Amino acid sequence: MTTTTEQEQGQAPYIAAVDLGSNSFHMVIARIVKGDIQLLHREKQKVQLAEGLSDDLVLSEDAIERGLNVLRQFADTLQPFAPQSVRVIATYTLRRAKNSATFLRRAKTLFPFPIEVISGQEEARFIYQGVAHFEHFSGRRLVIDIGGGSTEFALGEAEQPLRLSSRNMGCVSYGKSLFPQGKISSRRFNRAIVQAEQELEPIVNSFRTVGWQQAVGTSGSVKTIRDIVVGFGWSTNALELSHLLQLRNYLLKFENCQDLELPGLTDDRKLLLCSALSILIAAFQMLHIEQLVYVDAALREGVLYEMSDRMQHLDIREQTMQSLVQRYDIDQAQAQRVRSTVLTLVAQVKDSWQLNEEDALLLSFAATVAEIGLHINSSGVQKHSAYILQNANLPGFNQEQQNLLACLVRFHRRKIRADELPYFSLFELSKVINLLIILRLAVLLNQKRRDDFLPTLVVEAGAQSIKLDLPLSWLQPQNVLAADLLQEQKILKKIAFKLDIPSLTELSNQLLVESSS
Repeated sequence: MTTTTEQEQGQAPYIAAVDLGSNSFHMVIARIVKGDIQLLHREKQKVQLAEGLSDDLVLSEDAIERGLNVLRQFADTLQPFAPQSVRVIATYTLRRAKNSATFLRRAKTLFPFPIEVISGQEEARFIYQGVAHFEHFSGRRLVIDIGGGSTEFALGEAEQPLRLSSRNMGCVSYGKSLFPQGKISSRRFNRAIVQAEQELEPIVNSFRTVGWQQAVGTSGSVKTIRDIVVGFGWSTNALELSHLLQLRNYLLKFENCQDLELPGLTDDRKLLLCSALSILIAAFQMLHIEQLVYVDAALREGVLYEMSDRMQHLDIREQTMQSLVQRYDIDQAQAQRVRSTVLTLVAQVKDSWQLNEEDALLLSFAATVAEIGLHINSSGVQKHSAYILQNANLPGFNQEQQNLLACLVRFHRRKIRADELPYFSLFELSKVINLLIILRLAVLLNQKRRDDFLPTLVVEAGAQSIKLDLPLSWLQPQNVLAADLLQEQKILKKIAFKLDIPSLTELSNQLLVESSS
């Protein structure tokens, strides 16, 4: 395994992607060779997290332990890797579970890499990118990935996704509710297919209007169904609706999935076959799919390619921010002023507050879109901005990064409500507070919206304090700003944070002397 020293000497860097899926946990190790991804090692462990998700969305202790046990094994394999060389993505079950924070807290004690919970649309985007990079296709392509708890649909052209959707139907969750203990019957198949069709109904028109020239399936479920159909000699490769219906009719000869002995069907897939087949039949019927081929690439490959892009400073999040700026007609000049001040402050406090490049980047993104809420109303702009960021589709951002952006923007002005700050697994509360204070100061200092306004800024940071040196001669005529800075000191004091501005203290003392005389 390549060490950090070897990577610094120019050897091809090793990277790893870990996919904490609802059915299985996957790990892929690769290296970047001349800008391309060379896959070296794959590992898969069946966990079935979705099996432990109750109807009220609470993850069972048994499921949590199964997941943690696999993470222990993965941690051993990934021991030589630097933190920035590993990306860990969690999907449907940890996205939906009410107690996912419990799993993430316990995982921290035994797994040294941050776990990113992503949205369904982000999951679909990664899956599409994995297929697009893995196998070139010149036309538009529909990609379907049947997971344990959800099924992702992505439609795009070349490397550009055009439609993304995640539907709450998966082979584990449907198996548990519609084919319990592996029971097979015509009535169960019909119910599962109708339920899947109802889940698909909202996206059908949108996808069919765009259209596609190729349909692709990427999951283990699709591979299993393809292998069975090919094993029976019904097809040489591509799946058609007639093959799926023929397989359903064959399965109806049995009363239980455990009794199945089919070509290409492994023991660990027996209880998932009927539910996966039902979902695929519904997709074929609702989307009018003629043929579907299997491609051996999915979310984790998409993650690897995005890691490679970031190493080459091609970050899709930059495109996402630019898209928001254009869509909501954000004042770009003011956003640049605030962003520039943010980065000036970060450069001086990063060592004291242990801020890294990723922290600075997320903070600059928050500065860019802090005024996005003006699109709704100037009154309470911070609330409107936070609402947009919390609910928008932000390609490239995991759920906690999106929540952090919304949190920073929500409290970038006026009062800080400590009890409303969300819990973060990836970010310590102290860091969230520090980032928030930098953004607040940057916004406050640029309130005149002028390029030639600010003096050279000098700051020093402490554990729960920041000292800002402003020239007295510059601050003295700025009555409104001085009043706002005094108010900011009071706001920060309420969260046990000290904002020290010597020139402001001196100015206040002068005013007291003048008023008393």
